[in-house]
Amino acid sequence: MSEASLSGRRVALVHPAWHSCGTYRVVVGQIEAYRALGAEVSPIAVSSDPGFVPGRDWIWKSFTAATPELDAGPRYYGGAPFHAVLGPRFLTQTLWPYIHGDQAAIRLGMAERAKLSPQVEGREYDLVHCNHFFLMPIARRLARGRAPIMLDTHDLQARQFVLFNEGMPWLSPRATYEAMLAQELDAMRGADLLLHLNSQEAEDFRALLPEKRHALLYPPTPAAPTGPGGPDIIIVSSNNPANVESVIWFLREVAPKAPGVKVKIAGNVDAGVRARAPELHEARKDWFLGRVEDPGAIYAQARLVLLPTISGTGLSIKTVEAMSSGLPIIATPQALRGMDADAFHIPGVTVVEMADDFAKALCAAAGEPAPSDSDRRESAALSYYESRFSLAAYRRNLSARAEPLLAAYA
Repeated sequence: MSEASLSGRRVALVHPAWHSCGTYRVVVGQIEAYRALGAEVSPIAVSSDPGFVPGRDWIWKSFTAATPELDAGPRYYGGAPFHAVLGPRFLTQTLWPYIHGDQAAIRLGMAERAKLSPQVEGREYDLVHCNHFFLMPIARRLARGRAPIMLDTHDLQARQFVLFNEGMPWLSPRATYEAMLAQELDAMRGADLLLHLNSQEAEDFRALLPEKRHALLYPPTPAAPTGPGGPDIIIVSSNNPANVESVIWFLREVAPKAPGVKVKIAGNVDAGVRARAPELHEARKDWFLGRVEDPGAIYAQARLVLLPTISGTGLSIKTVEAMSSGLPIIATPQALRGMDADAFHIPGVTVVEMADDFAKALCAAAGEPAPSDSDRRESAALSYYESRFSLAAYRRNLSARAEPLLAAYA
């Protein structure tokens, strides 16, 4: 398969107008991969807020400033004008369900009414790559039945909508998981191929839509440095509820059973721990580094990575980053969620479930010599990363999925 296997192909890449999140990182990787394969990519950022129509540069200014990675090529936009959300059909079929918590209806309704940049609206495409089911109305509009559509599902969204709705003051009767899932699945049926970011997601959707074609396509994740090495035992974690819960579990259940071992905890998870468990934060405040400008430097100076994950959904990007560093890892099974069975048998990755076992593994690893640069470059964890999560692996797998669809529509 050549590096330019999609040379000259015109690809419309439809994505939500989001930034500073997992979806955005995946989208950036998609754009880089298509361009590396020789395709002409038209990224189209679509807002779900009314009034965000193309041509209003001032209203897009915040998004544009937060997404400099998209400046390497042309940018296009989409969004529904205010007048489109005032019609009787929108009020009855979209807004009324939304005030009952129907997240699927509002997102689909806004996409159906979106205006697109004129440069992309009238073009012919060889392939449409859509991110999230609720942008499928736009994907179908651009494909016109003459180009295949690949849809990246990004987890089971109805499940996320239910979590999002918790504590919100929606009217009764509230939109149910089943009702939102039905809309999600119906929109997905319009795609030629469904792409899934992790193995659990792929398994779920294969069961829900057995008649459709599915493919597991791990997202590309930038690699962490594999040296020069240093003395640090590290946890890298951001401030979200699952990460905070996991760090608290480590500090409360594991750390006291590993006396004499010091850990550096990098990332803004410190704020969440301080709010949820101030006594634990105070007791270990010298362990917390807070937000760091260069997370790669943390991996570069480390000798061991800890992944004490006890909750969370979807693929864990920090687990992928840890593997790319080539460092020894101690992890809970939950840290490897979304990966294939091989991840649980990688030499150098110690998988433990209970706090006592985690502490024993930590004490044992703390007494081992630090890995050399060559150890890290040749580690089994780094090989696992390169075969599944590197940009090169993503390019190969993306091309392998796209080429048969293009041939079928030729």
